[in-house]
Amino acid sequence: MKLFDVYPLFDVNIVKGQGCKVWDDKGQEYLDLYGGHAVISIGHSHPHYVKKVTEQLGRLGFYSNSVINKLQQELAERLGRISGYDDYQLFLINSGAEANENALKLASFTNGRTRVLSAEKAFHGRTSLAVEVTNNPKIIAPINNNGHVTYLPLNDLAAWEQELKKGDVCAVILECIQGVGGIKMVTREFAQGLEKLCKQYGTVLICDEIQCGYGRSGKFFAHQWLDIRPDIITVAKGIANGFPMAGVLIAPEFQPVYGQLGTTFGGNHLACAAALAVLDVFEEENLVENARVVGDYLMEGLRTVSRDTAAADGTGRIQDIRGRGLMVGIDLDVPHKEVRQPLIYEEHCFTGCAGTNVLRLLPPLCLTKQEVDQFIDKLTKILKR
Repeated sequence: MKLFDVYPLFDVNIVKGQGCKVWDDKGQEYLDLYGGHAVISIGHSHPHYVKKVTEQLGRLGFYSNSVINKLQQELAERLGRISGYDDYQLFLINSGAEANENALKLASFTNGRTRVLSAEKAFHGRTSLAVEVTNNPKIIAPINNNGHVTYLPLNDLAAWEQELKKGDVCAVILECIQGVGGIKMVTREFAQGLEKLCKQYGTVLICDEIQCGYGRSGKFFAHQWLDIRPDIITVAKGIANGFPMAGVLIAPEFQPVYGQLGTTFGGNHLACAAALAVLDVFEEENLVENARVVGDYLMEGLRTVSRDTAAADGTGRIQDIRGRGLMVGIDLDVPHKEVRQPLIYEEHCFTGCAGTNVLRLLPPLCLTKQEVDQFIDKLTKILKR
């Protein structure tokens, strides 16, 4: 048997990691500004994380959700306190797509509606409902194309109001910083206006914080920069630093009904131990604040690169720089592969990408200013060719 070929792969076999560095099977070191696609929040192989996960595995790795799991209760209490949502409820599952599936189901169970508004260029997952609210027809199979979703321009409040005032919209789902869409930013005016409209028309506001949340933006959630408070928040990726886990944070007015939501593996003992270890490190090492401070330093460094690599006529290799904290997009004047590939194979530095021209930076939140300087040197070398 061979693997089903769904991923274009770089010819690199990563076998070890530490902090913001990874190594391949030949011993070559790489600077990791990709973080396994925003998953590695506290750094690779953090010793506290390794200790806590190993200890839990030695006690009990899994039992079903038919019994009390005090680790789930501890995680809910600590996550609520640290995030500022201590009055919300937590449902634990395994992946970001599952989180969005369950958020949309819960919204529909609550108000009985079926229509959803999503943003152009949004990405919310690849499962049934999650892929339907993802604005990419290439990955929506005919069986998932059920006409539930209207896609609207980001930050065009009038367009969203036009749909919401029809009174039949079940939910709005929104990334406050679009990831796959190219690090596109939601404006404060749009977010606050949308929150008000959702309340007015009885529509559930869901913030997808799977990539932009969990400290990455320099606040615990990206929507907190915009001073809104959604009805439902979805999280995954960095929640357990690589162990499969996700969650749905649910406002107190939503009432659970047995049987509507459920999961086999979600919130298992090992996953909870991993997630609690992540919160330990967040607090002990001030990683949310580090994401903000080092993110600002990174943005300033990229502005310097943009000036230093501009042509004599003022046109730049870097067309735009967008983002917050340690979620940054670099819009290039060439396809991203022309920069990303030499960064990996020649400068030994991983980044992500979006669209055709955007380098996407999603490093672990423990990134240092010294590592930023290393990346700036590597990027400058490639762009000055």
